[in-house]
Amino acid sequence: MEFLPTLAPLTVGAAIAFLPFALAIGGWVAWSDMKFMKIPNTCMMALLAVWLVVGLAAVWLTGLPFASWAWGWALAAVTLVVGFVANAMRLVGGGDAKFATAMAPFFVGADWRSVFVIAAGCLITAFIAHRTIRTLGFVRRATPDWVSWTSKDFPMGLALAGTLIFHLLLTISGAF
Repeated sequence: MEFLPTLAPLTVGAAIAFLPFALAIGGWVAWSDMKFMKIPNTCMMALLAVWLVVGLAAVWLTGLPFASWAWGWALAAVTLVVGFVANAMRLVGGGDAKFATAMAPFFVGADWRSVFVIAAGCLITAFIAHRTIRTLGFVRRATPDWVSWTSKDFPMGLALAGTLIFHLLLTISGAF
């Protein structure tokens, strides 16, 4: 007897429906985290609203199983608890934990090995790109008030947004 049901991953149609919203919200998260080293709560609420509204539409229009959509909320709840504990231990920022919570439903039914590879690739690439770009004078002159350029901390929202976007793109491509 299985403890958890086997959940279907996102359908290609659902990923296509989610992508424009993920691009907009992910861009907002990356920009805000680099500029202010903060991710606004409205970003998380917007992404959860996308899961609620577009996700339900995807259930009816693209064949996304309702069980997968519903379990996405459970995954978000678990991620919220883990994120709060990690934040209390000062392992991650509060905004990062909340954005990861809002992202979690989009990974329901996904192959976690693939998700970890995408996340690791996005983290390494974002870190190297951020640390390299912040040394460029013309970038610093164009964005003189961006907090992340001088912070010892890394704007994890950049890597998290990339993880969500690449997950959806790879789902659309048929890689999953």
